[in-house]
Amino acid sequence: MTPPALEAWLALLNAPGIGPRTAAALVARYGDPQAVLAQPARQLSAAGLRPETIAALANPAREPIERVLRWAEQPRAWVLTRDDPRYPERLSQLDDAPPLLYVRGDPTLLAEAQLAIVGSRNPTPGGTELTQAFARELAGYGLVVTSGLAAGVDAAAHRGALERGRTIAVLGTGPDRVYPAAHRDLAHRIADNGALVSEFPPGVEPLAHNFPRRNRLISGLSLGVLVTEAALKSGSLITARLALEQGREVFAVPGSVRNPLARGCHALIRDGARLVEEAQEVLVELAPQLRALIAPLADGGSPSVGSAPLAGLDDTAVQVLAAMGRDPVAPDELSERTGLSAQCILSTLLVLELDAHVSSLPGGRYCRRDATDRDDAPASG
Repeated sequence: MTPPALEAWLALLNAPGIGPRTAAALVARYGDPQAVLAQPARQLSAAGLRPETIAALANPAREPIERVLRWAEQPRAWVLTRDDPRYPERLSQLDDAPPLLYVRGDPTLLAEAQLAIVGSRNPTPGGTELTQAFARELAGYGLVVTSGLAAGVDAAAHRGALERGRTIAVLGTGPDRVYPAAHRDLAHRIADNGALVSEFPPGVEPLAHNFPRRNRLISGLSLGVLVTEAALKSGSLITARLALEQGREVFAVPGSVRNPLARGCHALIRDGARLVEEAQEVLVELAPQLRALIAPLADGGSPSVGSAPLAGLDDTAVQVLAAMGRDPVAPDELSERTGLSAQCILSTLLVLELDAHVSSLPGGRYCRRDATDRDDAPASG
């Protein structure tokens, strides 16, 4: 984005009384932020803006604009607008989608298949371990794990995901702040192996009313939200409710009836969240969306390996199946045999397992399944 266009966006969003919905309405009415700023006062008044808002648009404060421009000059620092091709489509579907996203790290990650994992800021040791295990396994299958960098479950989800894949932290502060400060090293790891994202500009401190806004981005970016441990009044339940309103899947892990941090999950399950005990159950529920995002079907043809029909698989899936042979094999071995990246191998194995072409084994290895072993194979006789 050119500096004049970015400056126009910043001038618009810094004006008092202009939030995401108002900014979107003004841009839809006049064409772009620069056109909004060029409107005479009477036009802006007719559009419903207050005098103090109109005055701020006529004479934008320079200091907050300069602060953003300086931040955006840093390596791996990005400002995405709604018309940027890297702006995530799922998030753009929200009525109050942020006009600008501040990203440190890899901005293309925002458009990839994500699962949000949230929960208590004070989980039990078992809850921490369980969260890390879910995040580790789901990231290993190629899902990006998204959370809020908070203490407890959020941090466990980020750390688990970094063991096998990538993660996104959605901030309730500006992109130049880390909250809590104890997570500074974790935030650096996430920026190097994923992305930090915020709708708040540089300089914004961790104000309480920012975190519900952050929660809607966590759910809005994701295909679904998994709650691993939460009390009845946990903020993670707000994220789960937002997910339902946004049409996302909600998953909850059950716990002991004697554990107060299981009550939030039990309440979600009573309200219709899907009870899950293993990461595989999450993948099965998300299978239709994952197939569309990770492995689009090839156009025409029915490729095959050996004598097993593989209709609907793309060339990469066929290549991976051919490289597997008939013995159990680890993903890194398949990467060596095919020359494909580890991430590509894991994503392909996910789709193949969802379609019952392969089975996962203990120790992270995989084996092919014969056509007669698949659930969709025709009955004999």
